[in-house]
Amino acid sequence: MKSDPTITAVIVHYRTPDFLAAAVEALQADARHADLRLQVIVVDNGASSASRDERLDTGHLGTRVIEPPSNLGYAGGVNLGARAAAGDVLLLMNADVIVVPGCLRALVEALREADIAGPRLFWDRGGRLMLPPQQVRTRAAEVDAVCAERSKLWGRSYRRRWRRRARAFWSAREPMPCFELTGALLAMRTDCWRRVGPFDEGFRLYFEETDWLLRAREQGARAVLVPAARAVHAYDQSAQREPRAQMWFEESMKRFRRRRYGAWFAALLRLIERLPRRFADPPALPASAVEGEAWIEVTTLPLGVPAAGCRLAAKAPADFELPPEVVREARADLSVRVSGAGCRDLRAE
Repeated sequence: MKSDPTITAVIVHYRTPDFLAAAVEALQADARHADLRLQVIVVDNGASSASRDERLDTGHLGTRVIEPPSNLGYAGGVNLGARAAAGDVLLLMNADVIVVPGCLRALVEALREADIAGPRLFWDRGGRLMLPPQQVRTRAAEVDAVCAERSKLWGRSYRRRWRRRARAFWSAREPMPCFELTGALLAMRTDCWRRVGPFDEGFRLYFEETDWLLRAREQGARAVLVPAARAVHAYDQSAQREPRAQMWFEESMKRFRRRRYGAWFAALLRLIERLPRRFADPPALPASAVEGEAWIEVTTLPLGVPAAGCRLAAKAPADFELPPEVVREARADLSVRVSGAGCRDLRAE
């Protein structure tokens, strides 16, 4: 890669103009500070259905804006923007992501050794709650996850195993090999993108980056998590505004399972999923200070994981306060758990 590469950021936007403006401003400021050349392409998936008042002020953004004739979904939007990219580095991102100063430089430096790089993402602007790695997608991991939702005992075991993996992800200080990255902000060498090929547009929303990363791994690409690259992801803001988002998620999940595991295994998972789900209620948080290692986990999921997390400072878990923007922007009720050094739930005495 060139010593002074150009970055092309492709942002797929859907009816979140305030988030988009903040995302573009942060990108441009970080590029200027790092002395990096930056091209920003916005694919406005909401343009075809937006009212006059909802349309983007393209002149104010100072970017190139592409308006497809309909909502192409995330995969289609990324592919459309990538075809117009001129940079050596391709940065794919959601409109609700804000890079922290130094993010672009850290990603570029990581791409001198790797083909694909992802940042450490935070749920809140204060940088307290780290978002988790994506789920492992193998047959064994899929069975493990669906069974964990149908047995309280299995669920406890699953949380412990998930926490060990998440803590390694959260505690990393140097770039670490990782293919469980998120498409909310994903950087790659442009030659890697061309070699692997575009996102599969059969995945309208969700699973498109998972499928792409697995294809990249099969071709021998190197992917890393870059802890020094930091960004804030106001999780799932665009999807809230698309009424078909849940339907697209279910369609993409079914398609992914059939393509990756075969029809027989997809049918097995559906059979297990017909069983009633059983979840243990989150235990009350300890009122006194916790000794040793302890982590706070915040999620909207009744199983308790995947979750965002942070290592607990030397104080009582019950004193933990959720960041206001996380509470404000959450799509469902939030639950909070605290786990100890053995990755088990800590309970009130």
